Amino acid sequence: LSPSNGFLIIEANGGLNQQRLSISDAVAVAGILNATLVIPIFHFNSVWRDSSKFKDIFDEEYFIETLKNHVRVVKELPPDILQRFDNNISNIFNMRTKALSSKAYYLQKVLPKLLENGAVRIAPFSYRLARSVPSSMQRLRCLTNYEALRFSPPIRTLAERMVDRMVKNSSSNGGKYISVHLRFEKDMVAFSCCTYDGGQQEKTEMDKARERGWRGKFKKPGRVINPEANRRNGKCPLTPLEVGMMLRGMGFCNTTTIYVASGKIYNAQKYMAPLRQLFPLLETKETLAAADELAPFKGHSSRFAALDYTVCANSEVFVTTQGGNFPHFLLGHRRYLNEGHSKTIKPDKRQLVLSFDNPDIRWDRFKHQMQEIFHHSDLKGVSLRKRDASLYSFPMPDCMCQQAEA
Repeated sequence: LSPSNGFLIIEANGGLNQQRLSISDAVAVAGILNATLVIPIFHFNSVWRDSSKFKDIFDEEYFIETLKNHVRVVKELPPDILQRFDNNISNIFNMRTKALSSKAYYLQKVLPKLLENGAVRIAPFSYRLARSVPSSMQRLRCLTNYEALRFSPPIRTLAERMVDRMVKNSSSNGGKYISVHLRFEKDMVAFSCCTYDGGQQEKTEMDKARERGWRGKFKKPGRVINPEANRRNGKCPLTPLEVGMMLRGMGFCNTTTIYVASGKIYNAQKYMAPLRQLFPLLETKETLAAADELAPFKGHSSRFAALDYTVCANSEVFVTTQGGNFPHFLLGHRRYLNEGHSKTIKPDKRQLVLSFDNPDIRWDRFKHQMQEIFHHSDLKGVSLRKRDASLYSFPMPDCMCQQAEA
């Protein structure tokens, strides 16, 4: 590596997978600037409320070692550099970069400041690099996301145990299990502005949750909330029962082992019961791991998400029921691990609603429609990245063809 042009400090915000995106993009930017990357700082997010540092979630030593021939990475800013800024990182010039900035922007705007000051800071640093950049930058993104960002030893140890337990529990199915990312937490239900079957009590709870989380956003003048339209447009989170009905319709029988990845399910005792009836061999991190195993992770949502991520990544089939960064990244990682193919069920919820809300539909017709959705999802399992798509979901060809040539 040629002599460094200075130090790049970035602040990653959001949950686990938004942090992955920020870190991978930061490595690519450091590469093009020939900068030394300081291990990213994690912003304490008011929604995720996780105080974890980089080394709590990712294997810091492995990260530095994996990237050493491509980008210099240091754990912290050297004391002599920090002294130039009165020992306060906040005094380092903060580049307010635009979202999805190009390579040219970083070379024309950021590099001169880096050379002038010896260090620059970009905070926040989320979605600050364009999706389509030169192949050298894409390769750094690939190397970082799919190789360098290995989870920390405590997370990896427990996650591997959990995967082994899922495989053992699935012995009657050849060790194969399916995973479901279930988004039916209270905040998700509240934000969707959809109504379920909880009556006035549910309405009161959701109104309070919306006000607590988004303070007046849903009460602005002219804001119209139309739960029926939201449902027709496929914007409502699927209930656990709807997920169960969909899977049974697709042909998964009650001996199928299922891992459910989720936060705290809204009114779990009521809503999870029918899913457990349909699939008795259902596991969550709370049933798969002992309380003392999970204790070190309590209060750290990103570490819990890392456990879910690993178990889902190793499943035979992954079912995503709502958008977000978790399925976005997992889809790509599963493609990367499985030679380009991802057995993923990503249903069109507008089609699902037509079946669920049809009072006259017969079971054989419902099954036929679910199997069509399953088949359509499977066809999309192998896909090349289009120009403006993310390689974090579509690692082919950027991350895999080079690997094959190496």
